[in-house]
Amino acid sequence: MANFFKRVVILLLLAGCTAGGYYAWDRWGRVEPLPEGLVQANGRIEGDHVTVASKFAGKINEMLVREGESVKAGQVLARLESEQVKAKLRQAEQAIEAARAQHRAGQSGLELLEQEVPLMIDTAQASLEHAKAVVAKARAAEQQSARDASRFANLASHGTIDKRKGEEAQLAWTVAKNDVRVAETALTRAEKQLAEANLGSRRIFAKTQALEALAAQVAGAEAVRDEAQSVLDDLTIKAPADGVITTRVVDAGEIVAAGSPLFDLVNLDRLYLKVYVPEIEIGHVRLDLPARVHTDAYPEKPFPATVRYVSSRAEFTPKEVQTTDERVKLVYAVKLYLDENPDHQLTPGLPADAVMRWKEETPWMKPQW
Repeated sequence: MANFFKRVVILLLLAGCTAGGYYAWDRWGRVEPLPEGLVQANGRIEGDHVTVASKFAGKINEMLVREGESVKAGQVLARLESEQVKAKLRQAEQAIEAARAQHRAGQSGLELLEQEVPLMIDTAQASLEHAKAVVAKARAAEQQSARDASRFANLASHGTIDKRKGEEAQLAWTVAKNDVRVAETALTRAEKQLAEANLGSRRIFAKTQALEALAAQVAGAEAVRDEAQSVLDDLTIKAPADGVITTRVVDAGEIVAAGSPLFDLVNLDRLYLKVYVPEIEIGHVRLDLPARVHTDAYPEKPFPATVRYVSSRAEFTPKEVQTTDERVKLVYAVKLYLDENPDHQLTPGLPADAVMRWKEETPWMKPQW
């Protein structure tokens, strides 16, 4: 009998404890669900990854950052060996100086020719006019000498004058004829000189074309210089954006091929929270819905976000982020992009909770777990 009463007392105590525990859970431990209009989910903050690579093959001279370091856009991350490129750059600069010197000489020659040609034409024109006058004078003298020689020869044949006078007149005519030939030769030479002077415009044109060719050589040398400078600049690897180095693939001294990845960088201005929404709630989630992201690091500071991606296919909940019971549920992946990340307070890998609002009149609330 005593044992019976002991059993009854024990059963009563157990019943009391059970009732008390349920009351306490109901009173203080049970989590109230979010009101209609809000959808809650959790996940980890991720970011858009940028692979930093080299355009050219070469040897790594310096590695200036390590995994986990925050970098700014334009910050130097690594340097490749560049002595050969620097030598090519110096050669290109010397070629530019030589081409520019030739261009300057050609420019001076063209300017001088443009001044000389009009003077040469004027001089040749004056010489031609003078030669024409000399020819006219010589021809007139020759004609007069011919008449005198004929007249004196006639008089000498009749004995009117001394025979010597006739010979002198004949000689004067011969000299006059030679003067005409000399004057005509000078006229021909003056005409050729004028024709040559008139070719000055063609020489100017040819000189202009040669100057353009020299200018093209200068431009070509500058292009070679710019290419070498571009290669030299590309051998200095810089961060394309602000972010965090998540992976450093190589070390100093290694030889890398063109296009080989050197770093993996996460852009801290393009972070998002990837969550999984149960199938029964996905119908409320759509693109451009406002959301708030809550983190343990900043419990009183929700970060505004926007739904930018909703998967069209259901999948089983990833086992690494959920319990065994929840892993068998069908869920949809959703990405909530943070509207801003002030002072880069949030970084990839942080666990976070999200509340999405699909009814505007519903007040915001903190996540309930």
